[in-house]
Amino acid sequence: MRELSLDRLRTLVTIADLGSFAQASRALHLAPPTVSLHVADLEARLGAPLLLRQRGQVRPSGVGALLIERARRLLAEADQALDEVQRQVQGLAGRVRLGASTGAIAHLLPQALAQLGRAHPDIDVQVSVLTSQDTLTRLSEGRLDLGLVALPQATVPGLSVLPWRRDPVMAFVPADWPTPQRLSPAWLAARPLILNDEGTRLSRLTLDWFAAAGLQPKPRIELNYNDAIKSLVAAGYGATLLPHEASAPPPDPRIRMLPLRPALWRPLGIAHRSRGLEAATQQVLDVLWPMRQA
Repeated sequence: MRELSLDRLRTLVTIADLGSFAQASRALHLAPPTVSLHVADLEARLGAPLLLRQRGQVRPSGVGALLIERARRLLAEADQALDEVQRQVQGLAGRVRLGASTGAIAHLLPQALAQLGRAHPDIDVQVSVLTSQDTLTRLSEGRLDLGLVALPQATVPGLSVLPWRRDPVMAFVPADWPTPQRLSPAWLAARPLILNDEGTRLSRLTLDWFAAAGLQPKPRIELNYNDAIKSLVAAGYGATLLPHEASAPPPDPRIRMLPLRPALWRPLGIAHRSRGLEAATQQVLDVLWPMRQA
């Protein structure tokens, strides 16, 4: 048996509710022959009468009552599905898959998610902690919708990568260490260091900064979680170099944050597919974009 049409089921339910073919025709804005055809088609497919005419009143048969009960559920589910899809098309709801490094997740992203939650509580942002390269790969494969990535990046066909922020990289050192006002590569290289994992863009950025001064320091430990790194600095285990956003809270009192000489910057970009951006993804972009900083 072929699949049942939702239009025919809706016609059947409306007739049962109103008790009349004529009233159902007016309510559904269908011609009377069309209403009769819908019922006749259902009865032919099921091989049983669905409606009984008694003294000018139309009532469901036993088989008809069972089908009408099930039809109400199907129609309600269909209406709900259409409503949910429409809300997603309008950007009022939906799922957005976002990839970002631990650095962006630590402070910038929570601010954006809090703002998005107030304006669009039905948009669900699913965050994956990824390197910039993994983020771009998943975007191009359609497994992510947005990415916060380190810059610069090589051009990837089908993706747009827009400059978003340029935050200073600062030195974080134990507060009881005697220090100059600005920390040079030579000064830091002579101290125990806690640096990001090898292979991350921040690690390469930091090592290039040392290399420009002819230095190749070996870190005491490598991690990829900024909060854990700062905890070790607070415990006196070593110094580190991390980006610092202007709106971020001050560090632990046991940590002193100092500028670098020469200055070092961490540029970030927002990556997404060049075409077919869904409305919910655009809503997330609209929250992130005002956080840009040259």
